[in-house]
Amino acid sequence: MDYQKIYEQWLGDPRLAEADRAELAAIAADEKEKEYRFGGELEFGTAGMRGIIGCGVNMMNVYTVRRATQGLSEYIKTLPASAMARGVVISYDTRKNSRLFAEAAAGVLAKNGIRAYLFTRVHPVPMLSYAVRRLGAVAGIMITASHNPKEYNGYKVYGEDGAQMSPEATAVVVGFIEKILDYLSVTGMPQSPLITPVPDSVDDDYIAELEKLTLSKKAVQACGKDLKLVYTPVHGSGYIPVTRILARLGIHVHVVEEQIAEDPAFSTVAVPNPEFKETLSMGIALADRIDADVVFGTDPDSDRLGVAVKDERGEFHALSGNQVGILLLDYILTRLKEENALPADAAVVKSFVSTGMAKLICDDFGVALFETPVGFKFIGEKIKLWEADKTHTFVFGFEESCGYLRGTHARDKDAVVASMLCAEMVCYYTYIGKTVYGRLQEIYQKYGYVLDKNISIQYAGLNAMKEMNAVVDGLKKVRIGSFGPCKVVATRDYSASIRTDAEGKTEPLDIPKCNCVYYELEGGSFICVRPSGTEPKLKIYYSVKAADASAAASLMELLKQSVEKLLK
Repeated sequence: MDYQKIYEQWLGDPRLAEADRAELAAIAADEKEKEYRFGGELEFGTAGMRGIIGCGVNMMNVYTVRRATQGLSEYIKTLPASAMARGVVISYDTRKNSRLFAEAAAGVLAKNGIRAYLFTRVHPVPMLSYAVRRLGAVAGIMITASHNPKEYNGYKVYGEDGAQMSPEATAVVVGFIEKILDYLSVTGMPQSPLITPVPDSVDDDYIAELEKLTLSKKAVQACGKDLKLVYTPVHGSGYIPVTRILARLGIHVHVVEEQIAEDPAFSTVAVPNPEFKETLSMGIALADRIDADVVFGTDPDSDRLGVAVKDERGEFHALSGNQVGILLLDYILTRLKEENALPADAAVVKSFVSTGMAKLICDDFGVALFETPVGFKFIGEKIKLWEADKTHTFVFGFEESCGYLRGTHARDKDAVVASMLCAEMVCYYTYIGKTVYGRLQEIYQKYGYVLDKNISIQYAGLNAMKEMNAVVDGLKKVRIGSFGPCKVVATRDYSASIRTDAEGKTEPLDIPKCNCVYYELEGGSFICVRPSGTEPKLKIYYSVKAADASAAASLMELLKQSVEKLLK
């Protein structure tokens, strides 16, 4: 793209808002910035759009939002006539311009004659997913950049089943979007009878659905009111629903007051990602002051939950997403079995980069485990499939990036239901004289120690995504026999859906394609390399099985050194 020409066209276009014109005029002498903003278009992938907020075709702004919504509108108009009346539900989180972008999307839908349900205040991803199904809408839009830094915002599209839109439908939407060459030509109708608020009853019904999923009512009644639980919404959309469901169950919560405010700058944290212990630091400090048992934190759109628990010395440990995943998996299956409520056809779903320990637990309980690519929409697709063919009953799904779901009320990660389950899990172990940290050690003792870690390599610039994909493509061309002391048992090329064992024998993989290379290592460990689909990071996942924590840490270092040498 001729970025200079497009920059000048935008700068001189009378349809451009004056504030945006001033923003572009301020970068007139910055060639690198102009190239970044106008040298490529913000990609609309299977997870929608996500980018830095600012003016330009490669940025998140009202023009890129309107263009994307026009493409979605054209897609909806190809569906049966009832689709336009069924409408689209729109939600948004606390990020900069989230409400503005939500209103812009609603206006474009209305101008196209499509009904738009707009939440009157911030709501998290799982409540948007639930509302789509509850209102019988044809689609949903979520304005969020999830756990990304404050400079970002994004636009995610959901299908009528409440899961993120399928790759097939997304491809059709993208086709319509790409036909719109003049970004500034798309306008909306901000005042229209087609734009209506989401009824408050949807919130009430969502909370009622979550309450049905409780597993330890007796323990909660006995211990909930005395439980010392610290929660931080990290300035995000989780505050109201998380505190509401815990109050409904009678579980006492101490909220980090400084992090309640809807602050788009997320001024009390470096990054609003509850995967990091630093993000939970204010919660842990409060927990130390009041001698609390556990700390929870949710990200801006409240689809991810971070957890910190005390060890036997009273020191808080921030658990990884994999550790919370296996604790919840073990807890859910244990309680269902104790209550004779574990379905004979029960199934668990995880992304293939999530911990290998899930299989050990599922095998022990006689529960089927299925793997999907990264992206909770693939877990949502499994739920939809099983509801149709009745072959399995979904009991739990998780991803290592702190995403969890129990129940079928939503088809995306749900930090609200995860908060509820983790809180009652603490009550349950307190009730039977244990701790969550102690139970985690028991799991390791029973199944063997598994150390899971992922490392991100940051990329920058206009070609970041292309460069990351090139690294993964390069790995596919190299035959690797071992990493450190571990032999490679098989290599999975998910872009070709082929598994090749050490002898060169191949077999197909029955899983959606994605650009990813996965190495099965002897002893049950694995290494996986993939480009992030939502931010400029190359992600490397390690799952190391060993006799104990010390042995796993030592092996992890050897594997990391081997991978670093390979990538160089």
